[in-house]
Amino acid sequence: MSTNLPSVGILASGRGSNCEAILQAIAEGTLAAQANLILSDNPKAGVLELGSKFNVPARYLDPGRPRARLTPDCEPRYARALQEADVEWVILAGFMRILSKDFLSQFPDRVVNIHPSLLPSFPGLDGVGQAFAHGVKVTGCTVHFVDAGMDTGPIIHQKAIDVLPGDTEASLRKRLLTHEHRTYVEALQILMSKRYDRQGRRVVIHS
Repeated sequence: MSTNLPSVGILASGRGSNCEAILQAIAEGTLAAQANLILSDNPKAGVLELGSKFNVPARYLDPGRPRARLTPDCEPRYARALQEADVEWVILAGFMRILSKDFLSQFPDRVVNIHPSLLPSFPGLDGVGQAFAHGVKVTGCTVHFVDAGMDTGPIIHQKAIDVLPGDTEASLRKRLLTHEHRTYVEALQILMSKRYDRQGRRVVIHS
């Protein structure tokens, strides 16, 4: 059903806990948006089951190759599916692919990702594992606009947490995930309500 709310499409590769947090916030009315589509590059991804739970169309699209990037013939199908669903904002929720400049140009400044570290530290795969192995005392998560690099886009919102003396990598990962859920929703609330300005790489948030 068409509304005046900003529309989002969610891309995910795994079980979709961040996707679920976003859809739950929409369902509860704490995030003023409508979810139009869930796409996954993994036919066995748990995120696909969230479609029926939240009454959002969800489907698998062939990525063309196992890792890294969508193939040049498959990536346009992702863009086309999002456009046909009238998606304005593309939300990456554990989508394990780097998107090309061509894809991003079709959704300018409207593709968003969350990464489990305080960027620019520990970009790329396994931000939690990298941070833990490095022995940091503080880590966190970062919501950022997506550019053609790996976790290099302008930072929208961050949440820092202490690494506790008794933490294991597994306990840190579990604790950080709960903060990711809240931080992603908070960032999307800012974006959907247009309470921000872009000033080069800086994203200025308005109260």
